[in-house]
Amino acid sequence: MPDAKYRLLQRLSRTGATAVTFLLTATLAGANPALFSIAAMSTSATDPAGRLELVAPIGTRPAPKVTADAARADLLDRLRNGFALEWQDNNRIQAELSWFVRHPDYLDRVFTRAQRYLPYITAEIDRRGLPLELALLPIVESAYDPFAYSHGRAAGLWQMIPGTATRFGIKQNWWYDGRRDVVDSTRAALDYLEHLYDFNEGDWLNAIASYNSGEGNVRRAVRRNRSAGKPDDFWHLRLSKETSAYVPRLLALVALVRDPARYDLTLPAVVDTPQFVVAETGSQIDLALAAELAGIDVDTIYTYNPGYNRWSTDPKGPHRLVMPVAVADSFTEALAEVPVRERIRWTRHKIANGETISEIALQHNTTVASIRSANDLRGNTIRAGHHLMIPVATKPLSAYSKSADARLEKTQNRQRAANKIEHVVASGESFWTISQRYGVTTRQLSAWNGMAPGDTLPVGRKLVVWTNAAVVHDSPRLSPTAALGNTTRKLNYTVRNGDSLYLIASRFRVTINELVRWNNIDENKILRPGQRLTMYVDVTRQSS
Repeated sequence: MPDAKYRLLQRLSRTGATAVTFLLTATLAGANPALFSIAAMSTSATDPAGRLELVAPIGTRPAPKVTADAARADLLDRLRNGFALEWQDNNRIQAELSWFVRHPDYLDRVFTRAQRYLPYITAEIDRRGLPLELALLPIVESAYDPFAYSHGRAAGLWQMIPGTATRFGIKQNWWYDGRRDVVDSTRAALDYLEHLYDFNEGDWLNAIASYNSGEGNVRRAVRRNRSAGKPDDFWHLRLSKETSAYVPRLLALVALVRDPARYDLTLPAVVDTPQFVVAETGSQIDLALAAELAGIDVDTIYTYNPGYNRWSTDPKGPHRLVMPVAVADSFTEALAEVPVRERIRWTRHKIANGETISEIALQHNTTVASIRSANDLRGNTIRAGHHLMIPVATKPLSAYSKSADARLEKTQNRQRAANKIEHVVASGESFWTISQRYGVTTRQLSAWNGMAPGDTLPVGRKLVVWTNAAVVHDSPRLSPTAALGNTTRKLNYTVRNGDSLYLIASRFRVTINELVRWNNIDENKILRPGQRLTMYVDVTRQSS
């Protein structure tokens, strides 16, 4: 059966067609209804309409097997064969086409970067029977950068804002931001696009415009046109400048992929084979340990799992890791040999006088909730002299025989090393995280730089560190920032009515001093609406 007919039947099953409607449509489409597995043919309390679950036609969609020919197949050919949106040539599309044609290096970078994610996203779109043009939408949204972040607080490949992400089931907390995770964000984005397609009465261009501007804005524009007796398709709607260019930009990319030679372009080949496997862990796991079990470095773990903000997966899940295909099986086998209790390192912390649970959490780079859960605490009350078991970041498995305390003690007993290092403070760093990186104490680090351990470290400040180079090379990496070093993004922000330096700094998790320094402004002067500010934010610190 042709793919278009299969997608039609998929859509019917999702929109709640009854058994009779489905079978009639299947027959008219030229399909043999006997080939489909149909569930819920009779009414029930949970599904009174007798809706259907459509399973792939028997014998037509077996589990894919990667052959030598398939490995060489270009995914862009598959996209071309699945394009389904209505096309028209107009000045708005031509303007976007001209920009892309003038910047072939941009297209090379984007499609090369997309290689890791595009096969998965295309497969998910195809599985739902949606237009394959949607696989190019992350180019418009984020240039296929999972760490992309906007002044509107949209994050990830699909650039979802916190509210929409929450609405469609994406988890966002101190440990994890699913907006940057390819699996969670793709599911939510496609759920949202399907919702928008139905909301816009089956008009894909209006649905895509709604993805950019919000469903309410497009709905109001449609109503205005209908009231005035005007056409209500996308090309006749009065929308914002950004949204008016958004759909043409996607369609320009479609035109380039469909026939790059027409524009004297050669697009990079994108291999049509899965680039990763989703491996279930069943529990929290230290990412450094996961890297060791898989035989890869921590940088690679964060590259494939950009949703994780910290040194481990979220204690409450998701309990899975995206792994490169080449190491997925060996990782799963090695993980099975590690007891759950040993998948993160634990430290025994003696509570000092006046110490609070939040201070202890900050010191050990974890959360109050994690400490409470690990110690069966109902509240935040703790007593001096008692002990807490705390999950902490650790080195790779090969170094487990040498505890962090042992290494720290050895470092303290050495004479000051001959190597002087100049460390430039990055966003989100503290005396604690920097001291852990170099194997020194916070008191040593602050004393060497004429500061107190509790002082705030401004981004860009240069710190002197005296240490042994071997310690730095061997040190644990606690976050994507430390591992990848590229999770900071430059934002241009336009001041709105009611904004203040305090509110903007709080919203983007930067300091007032940083805003003042980046923009060379007087912190005592009132901000003016429309004033433009530049800031540098660490994407991994923007989760709820």
